[in-house]
Amino acid sequence: MSSTEDSLFSKNLIDWYRQNKRDLPWRNTNDPYAIWISEIMLQQTRVDTVIPYYHRFLEAFPTVHDLAKADQQQVLKLWEGLGYYSRGRNLHYAARHVVEHFDGTIPDTHEEISSLKGIGPYTSAAILSIAYQKKYAVVDGNVIRVVARYFGIEDDIRSTRTKNEVQEIVDGLIPADSPGDFNQAMMELGATVCTPKQPGCDSCPLSVHCMAYNSAKTEVIPYKSKAKKVPHHQIGVGIIVNEAGELLIALRPEESMLGGLWEFPGGKKKTGEGLQQTVARELKEELEVEVQVYDKFMGLKHAYSHFKITLHAYWCKIVDGTPKPKSSQEIRWVSLEEISSYPFPKANTTLIGRLKKLDAENLFQFVSE
Repeated sequence: MSSTEDSLFSKNLIDWYRQNKRDLPWRNTNDPYAIWISEIMLQQTRVDTVIPYYHRFLEAFPTVHDLAKADQQQVLKLWEGLGYYSRGRNLHYAARHVVEHFDGTIPDTHEEISSLKGIGPYTSAAILSIAYQKKYAVVDGNVIRVVARYFGIEDDIRSTRTKNEVQEIVDGLIPADSPGDFNQAMMELGATVCTPKQPGCDSCPLSVHCMAYNSAKTEVIPYKSKAKKVPHHQIGVGIIVNEAGELLIALRPEESMLGGLWEFPGGKKKTGEGLQQTVARELKEELEVEVQVYDKFMGLKHAYSHFKITLHAYWCKIVDGTPKPKSSQEIRWVSLEEISSYPFPKANTTLIGRLKKLDAENLFQFVSE
């Protein structure tokens, strides 16, 4: 494209965006902190899912100083259900870094903002362009789709080479006078018009010169190779109840997946093992206790980014030993009334919701003979 064509592309796109953009809460602020929060939450998460979390989070922590002073458990409880919990942990860690090393001001240079935990090339470009009007182009799935269709790129968009090609193109298109609007316009177009299936080409501001549209290839561009098959694990967990009707929960190690969240102890089923055997073995390994495994309470399915699980929860009673946190940071006995104050992964919150329908005073009856 010539410089004139580059300019026309950007102008048409930005004009369209300013007339058609969705009214989203993070678009009504110039506060770099609020924009940073939104960009972290929007990573791999739908806009409509993020909105209520964004409001609650900023209500609880209106400034970076408030977030830095917070306890990690407070942060993770507010993040509960949003998924990808390392984002919440990294955000909390980075807030403390901002307060300690940048006097509470979100950095406005690429080098400094990229030094913050949880901020990679995409997020740094988004914050710098939207909050500080710096000329850094963002590239995500929406942007790749728009560029691939417009320029007729038929190579596999999973490949690093294709992603680098798209980044180079967008770096040449982004205007210096409105980089924030340009980046948001590219993402908005991909999210609302240039969608993966049945794109709304008739209302697209770029369709006149779009190679995929003009060659009737919008359904085959972009090309994306098949993802690897996602493994599916069977997980057995124990609902351990004591005579006071309290439940035993364990805090996952900080450095592990879902670190900083609480869970019902348990783990993966081994080949040739029954689920009740799995529960008994896992609790022996994790807590150094012998348990009697009773009836199954419930089962549920849950999907993570790289694998799926079916969670099987069984009633359990300790018959020998005193629980110790052998593979967790901490263990606690909690009542059903107290359990809601702890942050749990999604699958466990579903389990807790079902438990809360039971008679809290008589939980022990489920493991009494």
